[in-house]
Amino acid sequence: MPLHISDLLARPDLGLSLTYDVPPELLARTIDAATVSDLPAPGKWLQGGELLMTIGLLLPMEQAACEAYVRDVAEGGAACLALGLGRGLPYQEAPEPLVTAAREAGLPLLTVPDEVPFIAVTKAVFDARASEQSEVLHRAFATQRRLTAAATGGELRAMLEEWTAATGVGAAVLDPLGRMLAAGESDARTPPAEARDLIERVAARGLRGSASSTTAGRQLEVQPLGARRLRGLLLLTGRPDAAARSVVPGLISLLSLELERRHLSDEPERRRRSALLSELLSEVEPPAERARDMLVAAGLTAERVRGVVVEPLEAEPAAAGTAQDMAADLALAIPGGLVRVRDGAVAGTAHGASEATPKETAAPWLIEAVVGEDLDIREVLGRFAPRCPAGIGPVAAPEAIRVSLRQAAGLLAVSRSSGEPAEVRQRAASRLLLDLGDRRTLHGYADTVLGPLDLADNGEELLATLAAWLESGGAWDATSRRLGVHRHTVRNRLDKAMDLTGRRLDDPDDRFDLWLATRIRRGDAPNSL
Repeated sequence: MPLHISDLLARPDLGLSLTYDVPPELLARTIDAATVSDLPAPGKWLQGGELLMTIGLLLPMEQAACEAYVRDVAEGGAACLALGLGRGLPYQEAPEPLVTAAREAGLPLLTVPDEVPFIAVTKAVFDARASEQSEVLHRAFATQRRLTAAATGGELRAMLEEWTAATGVGAAVLDPLGRMLAAGESDARTPPAEARDLIERVAARGLRGSASSTTAGRQLEVQPLGARRLRGLLLLTGRPDAAARSVVPGLISLLSLELERRHLSDEPERRRRSALLSELLSEVEPPAERARDMLVAAGLTAERVRGVVVEPLEAEPAAAGTAQDMAADLALAIPGGLVRVRDGAVAGTAHGASEATPKETAAPWLIEAVVGEDLDIREVLGRFAPRCPAGIGPVAAPEAIRVSLRQAAGLLAVSRSSGEPAEVRQRAASRLLLDLGDRRTLHGYADTVLGPLDLADNGEELLATLAAWLESGGAWDATSRRLGVHRHTVRNRLDKAMDLTGRRLDDPDDRFDLWLATRIRRGDAPNSL
């Protein structure tokens, strides 16, 4: 228990007395140390929380001087002031100017009787402090034993419940994406919203740091868990006292060991899922039912899936281990965890086992994954594969995942260039194509195709009609409604445009050229050279 001024006053062997009617809240101040000084300005020598004792040898008797002295002591952080009285000492009772100054400053002023030496008061303070520290240590050991006993069962929740019961501080373990794994309170389902920013900050830094904040009077603290790599996060809700604070490192160690144990015990299951993925990709056109059954067997029940290919940044010889660690992290974050590591050179051969990776994208090691359509794969990659080139294939049926993976691998070069994951979108293939060219080249292409229309008297009208028709998928009625003209007007304009350009709307190549040129003119081309 902390030592308060009231505790010292309650000890008859010290005989301490108050010089004025001190409010109870001032008597509840904690005393951290005791010291003696007769300096006229001792404030700068104090650290805070002291019982400052003096015999008043140099104490001034003028009211203003006494007020300056008391103010210096209070600003130095002293918890209270004690004046020694007795025969042969400057004072046999507390002088009124000092009492008045202490009352006005809100600084408790005590008197120490002649028969009690200052060393007795000092010893009482330090004995109390030693007893307090011993109690803190005892409670810390007791809490640590409870946590260790709970850890033998291999249950995160059991450890967290013991922690909360012993300390009164809420605790929860989250995965690296901030999803709840276990909590010490039975009604906790999700982390509090105000902790989201702390969780994001710590998760982004991996094992390199922690964070804390106080929101609405409640302290929140997030600590990383894991040995070599981030395996989870510890969220503490509340303010740990000294005993609990000393046990936090032990709690982190026990939780980290349990998460590492789980990670190792999951290795056979990750290997099984990796083998299932290899088996699925070994067939060029697997039957739809068989492909779906294989994904379900791995725990991936989504109706539609997509392929993801990641290229670890590190070069040989560390790349293999890095890729395996990264793949294990991805498997942990992805429901179903269909992930495998492949030798990039083998994956890049034209007739390799899966043909999922084009030859030109070959890297020392590649990670291939199959994920559900609804998974926020960008968030997962940002957490577990930051800055790594990554391609995200289009959504496909399970039997077509091989194609999605191949398209994802084809985007690695784009991802290296852009510095972020590149994604195939069903309606954004042109965006990708346009991003690959520079402005001068693309606009030169558009001018070549559409230049004859620029020279026509009603060229802008012809261009607008052509673009509207192409964007409507060649629907005459939709185009006429969009432009507010008769469908025969639309046809006449397009016939004239085709005559000027020498193109044919029923020719697929011509139609693609016209469509791409109008997209460039519309502003889809890059803005920089």
